[in-house]
Amino acid sequence: MLLLYTSWQYIDFLKSKRDALAASKHKIQALSMHEKVSSMILQKQKSTVAMALSIASDRYLAENIKNRHIKRDYYKELIEKFRENTLYKNIWIQLLDKDINSLYRSWSPKRGDSLKNIRQDLVNVALTKKVAYSVSVGKFNLTIKAIVPLFIGEEFIGIIEVISHFNSISKQLKKSNIDSVVVLKKEFKKQLEYPFTKLFIDDYYVANFDAPHEARDYLKENGIEKYFNNSYKIENGQIIASYELKNKDENPVGYYIMFKKIDTISNMDLDFFMFKWLTLGIIVIMSIAIIVSTMLFFANRRQKKYFHNIINSATNIVLINNRKTLLDVNMIFFKYFDRYKTLEEFKKDNECICDFFVEEEGCIKADMDGVKWVDYLVENHSKVHKIKIDIFGKVYYFSVSASKVLKEKNYYSIVLTDITEQENYKKELEHLSVTDALTGIGNRRYFHQKIEEEIHRAKRYQHPLSLIMFDIDFFKHVNDKHGHSVGDEVLIEYTKLINSLLREGDVFCRIGGEEFIIILPHALRDEAQKIAEKLRAKIEFCQKVIPITMSFGVVEYIVGEEIEFIFKRVDDALYKAKESGRNIVVVG
Repeated sequence: MLLLYTSWQYIDFLKSKRDALAASKHKIQALSMHEKVSSMILQKQKSTVAMALSIASDRYLAENIKNRHIKRDYYKELIEKFRENTLYKNIWIQLLDKDINSLYRSWSPKRGDSLKNIRQDLVNVALTKKVAYSVSVGKFNLTIKAIVPLFIGEEFIGIIEVISHFNSISKQLKKSNIDSVVVLKKEFKKQLEYPFTKLFIDDYYVANFDAPHEARDYLKENGIEKYFNNSYKIENGQIIASYELKNKDENPVGYYIMFKKIDTISNMDLDFFMFKWLTLGIIVIMSIAIIVSTMLFFANRRQKKYFHNIINSATNIVLINNRKTLLDVNMIFFKYFDRYKTLEEFKKDNECICDFFVEEEGCIKADMDGVKWVDYLVENHSKVHKIKIDIFGKVYYFSVSASKVLKEKNYYSIVLTDITEQENYKKELEHLSVTDALTGIGNRRYFHQKIEEEIHRAKRYQHPLSLIMFDIDFFKHVNDKHGHSVGDEVLIEYTKLINSLLREGDVFCRIGGEEFIIILPHALRDEAQKIAEKLRAKIEFCQKVIPITMSFGVVEYIVGEEIEFIFKRVDDALYKAKESGRNIVVVG
C-alpha cells in the first residue's frame, strides 16, 4: 500500500510538472505569436514605404502630377506585376497634388476631390514633407498606408500614397499553422462606407478575406470583446492570442486575433519528460521492492542528479526557492553572475537575487505592495511578468514565471528568460516615435503625451502651469536665401541654445517646421513671460550660424480648460506677436 501510494503521488507530481511545463510552453508560444505578427506588420509597413519610395523615384511622375496629367489606368500594369510576383495581392495607389486633391485612385475612377478636411495624415505629410506610415481606417478597409511627398528639385509637387492590406500577413502566418481574424473596433463601423471584405462579426468588421469560418463563428459564440486584451487564452484545444493594432496617434483601432491549435505544437520534449521520469520511477519502485533502505538512498541521489541535469540543460536561468532563500540554481545563472563560481559564494554577498532588481514601471519589485516578489509571482502565475536587473553595471530585462515544484514543501522553480534585446528594441522604437529626428527634442506626439500628464498633475496638486509657443521669424526667407541645409543648422543650433536655458522640469518640443513649444510646470504667467523674454533676448544676441529673431506667445493654464483650448490660446498669442512686428513676447 505504501508503494502504491508513493507511485500515485509520484505520477501526480509528474502530471503537475508536465502541466506547468506545458503552460510555460504555451505562454512562450503566445509571446512568439505576438512578436511574429508585430514583426510582420512592421515589415509590411516598411515594405509598403519601400514600394511608395520606389514608385516616387519615377522621374516622370512628379511632372505628370504638376501638370495634372494622370492616365486613368496609370498603374494598372504595375499593380498586376505586384499581384503576380509578390505576396501583395491587393495594392492600391493614390496620387494627390500639393493641395491634397486626389488626381488618381487605382481602385476607383473618382478623382478631383479634396481630402484636406478628411485626411489629417495627408495634411501632416504636406506640412512636414516627410514620409509617414501607419495602420489606418478608411472608407473601404482597415489598411497599412505609406505616404511619400514628391518633389521637383526642392519644390513640393504632391503626394503618392500606397495602401496594402492584412491578407498577405495572414497567409504567411497560415504557413506556421496560425489562423487570423483581423478585426476593426466597432466605433469605426460608420467610417466604412464601402466595406472591402463585407465580413462582419456582429458590429465588428473583419479586414482579411481568409478569416476562417470556424474562427469567426467561435468569436461570435463566445463574445468577441473578451479577446480584446492584447494577451492570450487557452481554449477549445488552441492558443488564442490577441495583438492590438494602433494608428499613428497610438490609439487602438482594431485587433489581430490569432488561433493556433495546440496539437500542431511539438510535444516531444513533454512526452520525453514523462517517459524518462516514469521509467525512472518504475525502476526506483521495483528496486525499493527488493531492498527498500538501500535503493531509497541511491534513488534519492540519482533523482537529484537528473534534476540538476535538467535545469543545467536549460537555456534560461532556473532558480529553486523556498520563499525565503535560494536553494539551487542552474549553470546559466553563473553566466550572468560571473563573479561567483558557486551558489554559496553568491549567498555570502547577497541575501536574494532581488538585491539586483531595478525599479521601473511595469517591472516586478522586491516588495509588491507588502507581498514578497516570489509570493506575488505565484499568486499571479497566469500573467506575464518582467524584471529589470543591474548585474555589476550591466542592465538586463527578463520575463519571469514561478511554479511550485513540490507540493509537500514550499519549493518553487523560478524561470528567467532574457528579453533584453527585445526590450531595448522596443524602447528604441518608443523613443524614435516621440523624438524629432532633426533636433533630438520631443516631437508633436511627445508634446500631446506630456501636456496631458502635466494638466492632470496641475489639476490634482493645484500647481500653476504655463505654455510658451514660438517660431523663427521669416524662416522661409532663411531657406530660400541660404538653402535648407543652413535652415536645418539654424534649427539644430538654436534648439541647443534654448535647451541650455530651460529648467530641469521644462518640456521642450518641436511641433512644426520652425514652430516650437515649451511646457512650464509650476510656472505662473508672469514667470513664463520672463522666461520667454530671456529666451527672445538670448536668441537675438546669439547670432549663431546666421542672425535670427523669434516671436513668442505665452499663456497660463486655466483650471478645467481642455488641451485644444489652451493650445489655441497660445497659438493666438503667437499670431498676435507676428502681427505686432515680430521679435516680441505676447501674453494671452
